[in-house]
Amino acid sequence: MGAPVISSTLTSSVIVCAFTKRRWPDLLAAMESLTCQTRAAEEIVVVVDHNAELLARARAELPMARVVANRYAAGLSGARNTGVRAAHGDVLAFMDDDALADPDWLRALLAGYAEPDVIAVGGVVLPRWERGRPQGFPEEFDWVVGCSYRGMPTSRTAVRNLIGANMSFRREVFDAVGGFADGIGRVGVRPAGCEETELCIRARAALPGAVILYDPVARVSHRVPAARASWRYFGARCFREGVSKAQVTQRAGLSSGLSSERTHATRVIPRGIACAAGAALRGDAGALVRAAALLAGLWVTTLGFIVGRARCAAGGRPAAGARLGPDAGEPVTPARLVVMGPTS
Repeated sequence: MGAPVISSTLTSSVIVCAFTKRRWPDLLAAMESLTCQTRAAEEIVVVVDHNAELLARARAELPMARVVANRYAAGLSGARNTGVRAAHGDVLAFMDDDALADPDWLRALLAGYAEPDVIAVGGVVLPRWERGRPQGFPEEFDWVVGCSYRGMPTSRTAVRNLIGANMSFRREVFDAVGGFADGIGRVGVRPAGCEETELCIRARAALPGAVILYDPVARVSHRVPAARASWRYFGARCFREGVSKAQVTQRAGLSSGLSSERTHATRVIPRGIACAAGAALRGDAGALVRAAALLAGLWVTTLGFIVGRARCAAGGRPAAGARLGPDAGEPVTPARLVVMGPTS
């Protein structure tokens, strides 16, 4: 990786991936939050994941963004890799299509690159529950709904990996290690993840001394629909997370692939169970549900990991992340401030 550009002169591209027209109101709200940043991005790139109707509508109705079609395999990894290839900024920031960025979000992310050894910066993802947090849903498992969870740092610090709904990377990271790996992560509504974890681990291994920075000042909120607030989804997401962790460990090894998870499983969750038990003794009925969810979530995730390791052993060695080149011929389109109207 060459000499990093200092944060005051960095250009930025924000990449938002979308796959379904059902989230059109969310996508409009996300775009509005990005056009109201105190430090504007040089461009906003919306990647549509193999949905011709959504692609046409986005190109017609999102003048503040450059809209491109996913040119790789369906899924979040392919869509993000398309965004990387299409974008032109020194820093590439990623936000979900159902997230809202605080006005200072991008400014906070870019401030983290003041240190030349920082290769990635991310921040907090706060849940916006469509119908309120379910009784007993443990904050230690907010990663199930794509959000920051209890046990994460509360101040600016170096971490192993970032959360996909709120993360950014120097462009040189992708030049050095390639893109997000196919075969890991979400495809449509399948409740999987870990593609950003695998990329962060791969980047740190390839770039000795590199720092991935977590800054809680950089904040987005993430809508949690009622369908994801069910215990059925909780179990499915935990199982798929275990399978995804197995895929990560096949690529990165057990030590790197489970370094954060060991702490969460051996310290954070037991502490949460103990706190829930104490609250139950004090008459908190929801605490018993919370304790049961912590135990069940840990067990189901572990089961998914065991199943995933068996599948990996049977399937052989996975491919590395895709090599990505610039998308020549696509003009740079600056983000413009617009007033968003109601959807038609």
